[in-house]
Amino acid sequence: MVYNFNLGIGWASSGVEYAQAYRAKVLREIGQEAKFVFTDMFPRDNIQHMTENIGFLDSEVIWLYTFFTDCKTSPVTYTQKQLEQSFGSRRFTGTKEGMTVKYTFPGSNSYYVAYLVNEKGNKVHRVEIVSNGCLIRKDYYTYCRIYSEYYAPLDNKAHLYQRRFFNEDGTTAYEEITDDDKVMYQFPDRLICSKEELVGEMVSRLNLTRRDVVIIDRTTGIGQPIMQNAGPARIGIVIHADHFSEGSTDEEHILWNNYYEYAFSQHKHIKFYVASTDTQNRLLKKQFKKYKGISPKIVTIPVGSIDKLRYPKKRRRKSSLITASRLADEKHVDWLVEAVVKAREQVPDVSLDIYGKGGEEAKLRKMIGELKCGDYVRLCGQKNLEEVYKNYEAYLAGSTSEGFGLTLMEAVGSGLPVIGFDVRYGNQNFIDDEENGYLIAVDDKMEKKERIQKLAECIVRMFTEADLEAFHQHSYEKAEMYMTKEVKEQWAKLLK
Repeated sequence: MVYNFNLGIGWASSGVEYAQAYRAKVLREIGQEAKFVFTDMFPRDNIQHMTENIGFLDSEVIWLYTFFTDCKTSPVTYTQKQLEQSFGSRRFTGTKEGMTVKYTFPGSNSYYVAYLVNEKGNKVHRVEIVSNGCLIRKDYYTYCRIYSEYYAPLDNKAHLYQRRFFNEDGTTAYEEITDDDKVMYQFPDRLICSKEELVGEMVSRLNLTRRDVVIIDRTTGIGQPIMQNAGPARIGIVIHADHFSEGSTDEEHILWNNYYEYAFSQHKHIKFYVASTDTQNRLLKKQFKKYKGISPKIVTIPVGSIDKLRYPKKRRRKSSLITASRLADEKHVDWLVEAVVKAREQVPDVSLDIYGKGGEEAKLRKMIGELKCGDYVRLCGQKNLEEVYKNYEAYLAGSTSEGFGLTLMEAVGSGLPVIGFDVRYGNQNFIDDEENGYLIAVDDKMEKKERIQKLAECIVRMFTEADLEAFHQHSYEKAEMYMTKEVKEQWAKLLK
C-alpha cells in the first residue's frame, strides 16, 4: 500500500492537491493500491465533496478525524426528513432561504438552522442549534452524524470547547477537548495530548510493513509524528515548491524552505525524495553534497502527466489568452489583467480568460470593472480545462515561483505557447524562449510597473511578430516528455 499524506483540500485547491489527484490516477492505472490521507479539519464542507471534485475515489480517501470511527468517506445523503424525524413529537415550522432551513419550535426558546448541500436539494450537511440566543451545538452529517461540536458563550462569542466523533450506530468513538490552540483527545483507553500525537496514533494503527510506502506531500505539523511511527515502511518526500531561499544562502550556509527543512534534516530516514523537474533535482543534489556532504536518492517524476495531445477541431480564437490558477496574491493575476489592457493599445482584439477560484476573486472583479475591460478580460470560474486550452492561442503566467506548473504542462499539451517570467522551475521547464513563448528576465528589484510593461510587450510580440504555428508545434514537442505512459513507468520503477 502507498499512503500519501497531506494537510487540507479545498474547492480552490493548490497544485499539491492536483498533483496528488494526478498521482492517484497513475497509481490506479499501474495497479498500485493507494490511500490519500488528509489531516486538516473541514468544518464548512464535507471532505468527500472536495476530494471527488478533483478526481479521488472515496475508497482512496482517509480523513484523520473519522479514521478512529467506523464512518466511511461518503457524500452527504442525510435528508431534511431524517432531521425532522429526529425532532420526535415536538411541533415545528421550517422556513427555507437559499441553502438554509430555519426550524422553530412553538413555546421553546431554541431553534435549529440546517445548512443544505445546495439550494435545490434536501441533503443536510450541518445543523446549528441555538438556545436562549446562544449557539450551543453543531452537528455534521454524511450518511449519519459523524461528529458534533459543543459551544459555550465566552466574551460575547460562541466558544468551541469540545468535539465528539461518532460511529455509524451513534456511539461515541472519541472526544476532542479544545481550548483555542490547545487540544486533547479522550479515547476509551487513553488520553492523547496533541494533534501531532493523534497523527502519530493513526500512523501506528496502520501497522505498516516493509512492503508499504509512505509519501509525504506536506510535512508541516505532521512530518515528525508520521516518520516516528512509520516503522519499517519506506518514506518518500515530494518537493512541490522551491526548496531554499536564494537570498539567504551563501557559500557556507543554505537556508532551506521551512516546509522541507525537517524532511531534509531527517535524510537518514528518507528512502527517496521526488523532484518534479530535472533542474531542481540537479540543484538539490548539488546543495546536499556541498552543504551537508551527503548524496541522498533524488528522482525526477513530473507531478502531472498528459494522457494525449489535444488539437483544436476548429481555428483557435484569434489573439486569445488563457490563464488558470488559484486566484491568490502570489499568482499575480492582477498583473496579467493590467498587461492585457496595455497590450490592447497595439493588439485591438487581444483577450484574456481567467480560470480558477480563490481569495483574490473580488479584488480582480473590482479591478476589471474599474479598468472597463470586462468585454475582453473575463473571470470564468473553476472548470475542467482538459478540452478548453486548445481553443486559445497562448497561455499567460504571472507567478514568480512555480515548482512545476500543472497548468503550464496542460497548456503545452494543447499546443499553447507560454509567456512567463524567467524563474525556477516550471516556467524554465516549459518555455523555450522565442521557440514556444517568451521568458521575461526579472529580479527582486524590478518594480511592478516594469513587470507589467514587459508582460504587455511580450503579448504584443506574440500576436504581431511570432510564428504562432511554429510556437504551437514546439509546445506539442515539449509536451511529449510528460505523457502518462512515461510517468507511469517512473512511478512503477520507484515503488517496486
